[in-house]
Amino acid sequence: MKILLSFLFILAPLQSGFAAPPKPTAPTVGRLHTGWAMTSITPDVPVALAGQFHKRISERIETPVTATALAIETRVGDQAIDQAIMVSCDLVIIADHIQPRLRKLLAGRLPGFDPKKLFLNATHTHSAPVTRAIAWYDVTEPGVMKPDAYVDFMLKKIATAVETAWKNRAPSGISWGLGHAVVGSNRRMVYRTAQGQPPFGGGTAAMYGRNNIPDFLSVEGSEDTGIEMLFFWNDKKKLTGCVLNVACPSQVRESSRYISSDYWGKVRQQMQKRHGADVFVLPWCGAAGDQSPHVQYRKGAEARMRKLRGDLAADQVIARRIVNAVDTALPAVRKDIRTEVPLGHHVETLKLPRRMVTRSEKEWAQAKVDQVLAKPAAKRSSAEESHRRWNQHVIDRFNEQQANPSFDMELHVLRLGDVAVATNPFELFLDFGLRMKTQSKAQQTFIVQLTGSSGWYLPTIKAAAGGGYSAIIQSNLVGPEGGEVLVNRTLELINAMWAK
Repeated sequence: MKILLSFLFILAPLQSGFAAPPKPTAPTVGRLHTGWAMTSITPDVPVALAGQFHKRISERIETPVTATALAIETRVGDQAIDQAIMVSCDLVIIADHIQPRLRKLLAGRLPGFDPKKLFLNATHTHSAPVTRAIAWYDVTEPGVMKPDAYVDFMLKKIATAVETAWKNRAPSGISWGLGHAVVGSNRRMVYRTAQGQPPFGGGTAAMYGRNNIPDFLSVEGSEDTGIEMLFFWNDKKKLTGCVLNVACPSQVRESSRYISSDYWGKVRQQMQKRHGADVFVLPWCGAAGDQSPHVQYRKGAEARMRKLRGDLAADQVIARRIVNAVDTALPAVRKDIRTEVPLGHHVETLKLPRRMVTRSEKEWAQAKVDQVLAKPAAKRSSAEESHRRWNQHVIDRFNEQQANPSFDMELHVLRLGDVAVATNPFELFLDFGLRMKTQSKAQQTFIVQLTGSSGWYLPTIKAAAGGGYSAIIQSNLVGPEGGEVLVNRTLELINAMWAK
């Protein structure tokens, strides 16, 4: 309760503590032009895989990892009104250096395009190559591509796809729709008493905690079965591609030792089988920091049903649900294809208050670092070394936080027809996204997490009070108070685009 009250106490000053840029206005209606491209970003040699504390080296390719680019522009006559390029990548995160490097690589290659109106997002597959400049562990195995070499390879492929999408712009139509499919569930369990020891325990909540014990009280938060959909058509009303916004990361195969695009790879396969090989799919992960595609209860019943149906894997089941939802929506949205729509794209740097490291948190982290350092380096596992660096980061933050109290994030807010799109760089807990959707003036609101940089969790007040992985200081650069600022500013920008 003390934690809850302290967060609530500081929210009011924080929401007005940073000067915000001017608000956008309702955008001008223009003729829609779009262009698509997709490229494989799958290496042909082994790589280290991101998404776990222990090091995994890829042994094979289960499904290719890809980057899909969509270029959008509206025009009145020959005059461009506004524009956007979105790139969805089968990666666990978009590391901090990726987007700036891509923009630099594209300099001079996109005539008439404002590079700040490009953003990348990750689908959060846990079976894609490491892209961080400094990983939690060292990659020294012979014959294994190092992360910096992979990033060079990947960026060249993505830059070419972006350039192709921009050049492919042609008069188009758009329609939007809503479907439903069970994909994710809340993965944080709440208990009567404290569970375990800090940093993973010590509170009353735990990610992937047991729920078959008497101490289990409830699932912590909400779930969202909705799928926000955008469909694009050529001038002959033939489907060219779709954007699918699902509030769940693609991490069914998160402990694998092979490269995989997880359930989005299966969605692409099924979409192309049903609608043609030239139909693109651009995935967006909605606010889903506390969501998971892993079944949290009825596990035995779910496994039995998959076996009886002859399903081979959970990600194939999820993909079928998503594509069935698309097929249900398509006949309806085909009746409302629009070629003249308002497009507004606002980009700004939003300053959020950092989650401050307390002295007790710093001392706990120091004890964990010292515990690992007590072992000879040659005898430390990759997981131990990862945890050492993870906790060392907490110590470094404690020493620097007074001089650097804010976190700068790049925020994109778009109006496209009657829908709004808003980005954030976090694993944002679902309730923040639901607040944006319910208070937005747009007919539909798409929330796109893991865009541009970061990849750290941003928990709710309830989650931070409960503790556990994803809601502790090791997991958060920004805490619930920063989430409040993000929600309020995003809504302010969205609703300004619907002002009369």
